[in-house]
Amino acid sequence: MITSERMAMVDRNAAALGVPRKQLMESSGNAVARLVRGHADPGDRVLLVCGRGNNGGDAAVAARFLADYDAHAVLLGRPETITTDIARENWEALVDSEASTAVVGDSRAFALDEYAPDLVVDAMLGTGVTGALREPEATVARQVNAADVPVVSVDVPSGVDADTGEAAGVAVDADAVVTFHDEKPGLADLEAAVTVADIGIPTAAETFVGPGDLRALDRASDSHKGDNGEVLVVGGGPYTGAPALSARAALRAGADLVRVACPDHVAREIQGYGPDVIVRPFAGEHLAPPHVERILDLAAGHDTVVFGPGLGDNESTLDAVGEFLAGYDGRAVVDADALQVVPEVDTDAELICTPHQGELQKMGGTTADDWRDRADLVREFAAEVGHTLLVKGAYDVVSDGDEVRVGRTGNPGMTVGGTGDVLAGVTGALAAQIESPLQAAALAAYANGRAGDDAAEAYGNGLAASDLPDRIPQALRDEGE
Repeated sequence: MITSERMAMVDRNAAALGVPRKQLMESSGNAVARLVRGHADPGDRVLLVCGRGNNGGDAAVAARFLADYDAHAVLLGRPETITTDIARENWEALVDSEASTAVVGDSRAFALDEYAPDLVVDAMLGTGVTGALREPEATVARQVNAADVPVVSVDVPSGVDADTGEAAGVAVDADAVVTFHDEKPGLADLEAAVTVADIGIPTAAETFVGPGDLRALDRASDSHKGDNGEVLVVGGGPYTGAPALSARAALRAGADLVRVACPDHVAREIQGYGPDVIVRPFAGEHLAPPHVERILDLAAGHDTVVFGPGLGDNESTLDAVGEFLAGYDGRAVVDADALQVVPEVDTDAELICTPHQGELQKMGGTTADDWRDRADLVREFAAEVGHTLLVKGAYDVVSDGDEVRVGRTGNPGMTVGGTGDVLAGVTGALAAQIESPLQAAALAAYANGRAGDDAAEAYGNGLAASDLPDRIPQALRDEGE
């Protein structure tokens, strides 16, 4: 089962792996034609109603595979308004082949009876479109529903939300649906027979984090300060660089506001790393139980908390970590020495834990050399602790106990100290912007590794963790789109 948004991510990841969308559309169109053959006899009149997106492109391809049928393709809208290059190319290829085609500019120009079809292929709108059908699609849907002919829908019946199965208005009443790669949640309750067609998307496009995952980031054009995340970093005491790196990384990953809660004796030094970070000092040499109430009050005003960078492992500090987690019910990224407390604490918080393999073992988990074996172990341990894990390594493994994603960006130069603090900050910022903790953690691992790869091009194995934060914004862009 895959949502429409995740499907779009996987589609883009497949392209990045060398399986171009044009090739996938060819496979999709072939799958549509196969389903048509199962519902119509050779020589039957098949009407393919094509929208202006990739759904319509699939149908245009299908028309080429239906030479033994009386196939007729209708485009709803002007050819120059087709929204993607590959859909336009396939429509033009169909027209150039002198197949039977027509263009319908508005609802008044469409009359289903004129085509007298034995079967209708509904390819008006695909999984990426929600809301009520507009014209001319709404009129076409009504006419199709009123006709006594079988209907095959491409990916999802037009007008039906692929994720919920609901329709905001009129929707095509399909007899059969051919959907691609995996079933969509909204198809489960349809009366139509659903066929899932394998169109050649590699498993790696779902497993490995890629540029498609960047689709999870979406900043509204009318957003205001704070709408894109406020992050609190709790750290410092024995160390000052770690919380500063996390805070700067969180800002570069798109958080609107970042504050650092730290012992007052290091506050000035942490503030010195940059004017963009707001420091909230507390008394003492290190975090301790008397500080927990204040930290909880601060945390309540933030979308995420990054807990652990530079805190150290003083016994009273670890006690304070446990008290904080026991009293917190928000979203937090837990890193460094604070990780060892997580398995012992009963918390209502939604945690993303970012251990390296040694820290994972301290938490009670196990590891393996091969990333595939490690992925299984991380999934099992994530299910056991009830939190999302991002286990750092040459292959980063991310799991919420159910799904697993693997990040393979990064390089050996990133074994230098501090890169994990950068990752914690990026994870905190993305967790403030993305609903799914798994998706936030996976994308953070991907971006952190890309930033490290860019730094390695400049400095080789001499890169420093401080080289990464300013490279995060570029790492969060899809350069191939």
